[in-house]
Amino acid sequence: MRELGPSGGAPLVFLHGVLASSRLWDGVAEALSRRYRCILLDLPLGAHAEAMKADADLSPEGVIALVVEALDALALPSVTLVGNDSGGALCQMFIERHPARARALVLTSCDAYDVWLPLLFKPFELAAFVPGALFVVAQLLRFRFVRNLPFALGWLALRMPADVGASFTASLSHHAWARRDVAKFLRGLSPRLTERAAKSFPAFDRPVLLVWSERDRFFPRRLAQKLLSDFPNARLELVHDSYTFSPLDEPSVVAAHIETFMGVVALDERALEASARPQES
Repeated sequence: MRELGPSGGAPLVFLHGVLASSRLWDGVAEALSRRYRCILLDLPLGAHAEAMKADADLSPEGVIALVVEALDALALPSVTLVGNDSGGALCQMFIERHPARARALVLTSCDAYDVWLPLLFKPFELAAFVPGALFVVAQLLRFRFVRNLPFALGWLALRMPADVGASFTASLSHHAWARRDVAKFLRGLSPRLTERAAKSFPAFDRPVLLVWSERDRFFPRRLAQKLLSDFPNARLELVHDSYTFSPLDEPSVVAAHIETFMGVVALDERALEASARPQES
């Protein structure tokens, strides 16, 4: 876990997806850290630098519990959650289970409804069930040209810095514990989880921002439009020159959308506070 920005700023908690790390959010968090407390979590999804305990529950539900544990350790009763890719699916599960702890929600291009994982990444998910298969995949990912293929990282970002791409796959390639940890998560994935979370969306009346990449190869705009219709207080912004990893491709654009949104969140909260005050007779 890393923090940027003033400790008294409104807290933003950033979640990444499988085979990514908090480095995905560096540019966005740096831009927002002038005003906001940016908390970047490194989840045990394959790019993490430290092994989890061998008996740790790293199913999607178990990872949600780790996020709650981190918020408790920071004494944060409620935060704005920001998610990308499968981290966005985790955000959806979080608000289903802990709606009172989400002040607001930001979803950039991500899994939702019947998509978790996208079809092109299903072989990676299936490899988690075959002994030794993740090891073979991990060794192939040592090579930059393999990482740049569509079924790896190639269609996730238009502008993936070489060192960032290498960092996303280094632990998986070098450490059996990284493969063990991410396999637990992959074996627990199911669209049933995102479809179940979606049933809670109409009851979530806090502000929601959808930042969707127009050139996304994996998460079609229909997902964003359905999210927009299902959340009662949502708005949609498009990022024009980006694949799924818009925080890498267009960090300043994503940060600007979030900063504008946070201003709206603050206005909404002040209006709610005013309406809750006793009226003078």
